Amino acid sequence: MSSHLLHISVDCADPYKLASFWSRVLDHPLGSDDVPGDPEVVVLLPDGPTLLFLQVPEEKAGKNRLHLDLRPDGPRDEEIERVLGLGARIVADRRNPDGTGWAVLADPEGNEFCVVRSAAERGDVTP
Repeated sequence: MSSHLLHISVDCADPYKLASFWSRVLDHPLGSDDVPGDPEVVVLLPDGPTLLFLQVPEEKAGKNRLHLDLRPDGPRDEEIERVLGLGARIVADRRNPDGTGWAVLADPEGNEFCVVRSAAERGDVTP
């Protein structure tokens, strides 16, 4: 017997607003019946689990124990600028002069995530 990952759940104050941010970051749609004010909103990913945003009364406290790492299709630095334009903010810049490293960002509710180099920037043959 085994289990399968159904959702990656994110506690938040405004599920629709935060899911909309992540929908734009990942370029994947919200659930067809999700509307502003819903206590649960999903971002539909093409394979695997969905991102499920759940309304909770408490504010975020402390560093995430689990976070997402994003690998863009294009240059890392361009993706960082795009995501900042969507409402993220830089938490820690771990990029190095030689092009290695990553940036730690936070979404509009303060949840940390990282943007790493693209496959091409890493020299990967396959993404």
